[in-house]
Amino acid sequence: MTNPPPHRAAGTIYVLLAATLWGTTGTAAALAPEVGPLAVGAAAMGFGGLLQGAIAARPMADRARQLRTHRSMILLGALAIAVYPLAFYSSMRLAGVAVGTVVSIGLAPIIAAVIERVLDHRPLSRRWLVSTGISLLGIGALTVAHATNDDSAPELGTGSLMWRPLLGIGLAVIAAATYALYSWAAATLIRRGLPTRTTMGAMFGCGGVLLLPVVIATGASIVTSPGNLAAVTYLAVVPMFLGYVLFGRGLAVVPASTATTLSLWEPVVAAFLAVMVLHEQLPVLGWLGVALVLIGLAVLTLRLPNRSPASIQK
Repeated sequence: MTNPPPHRAAGTIYVLLAATLWGTTGTAAALAPEVGPLAVGAAAMGFGGLLQGAIAARPMADRARQLRTHRSMILLGALAIAVYPLAFYSSMRLAGVAVGTVVSIGLAPIIAAVIERVLDHRPLSRRWLVSTGISLLGIGALTVAHATNDDSAPELGTGSLMWRPLLGIGLAVIAAATYALYSWAAATLIRRGLPTRTTMGAMFGCGGVLLLPVVIATGASIVTSPGNLAAVTYLAVVPMFLGYVLFGRGLAVVPASTATTLSLWEPVVAAFLAVMVLHEQLPVLGWLGVALVLIGLAVLTLRLPNRSPASIQK
């Protein structure tokens, strides 16, 4: 078989569409600078998760027995969903947008692959390794290019300021791990027979509930201006709700390691929006990084006829 089945191709498209929506989060958050990173992350993922739970209420009620059977996996995914936005947005505030994004998004495919290899005994194809390697080189180039123009990056200093970028990088690693973990948990539940809508509704609905106390504690600035409220509402409804609906559909037919690699499209979209909307400058190295990510994703998604059936993997 030389071409991916239609449903696999559709899964790839769903994940890329989700990554496109996620790529708008940085620009949207920049439009509400008064809202802190914990508030942005908790409100966006929290309310987005509650929306997913609300639209899946009927299917979840119909599958209540199955959900109880898999409650440990659902809770694991929900905890990862609750931690991810807090770590991700805080990492960008402490280490800078460029560094926080590249560590969080760049490490996720590697961690997802390790999880699948250890827990599911899934072999890693050469196609995935080549694609991820090329894409990560592109993300690295894009990060270096952004770092030269990134006003949000903290300056290294002495004393108490030294810990800020290090803590930011540590939080970015946590964000990458939790992103990979909830992607794996969702894909596992879907493989076990739970419908995608039910799986995502249960996991993200529970994650949204866990984030509500953080919203209450930190979210007062969200309602201080119409602009702040509009930005956070957009983040909750479009990237977090609609984006993860699409991501869940993709996880139904592609492995978590593949989905997280496809998500490397997100920083490319973010870079384009930063140039077009926020009027940032992207040097030649940045455009080279964009090209490398595109090449890496093409290697992963384009299945050309091959003489050896054994080479058609993932």
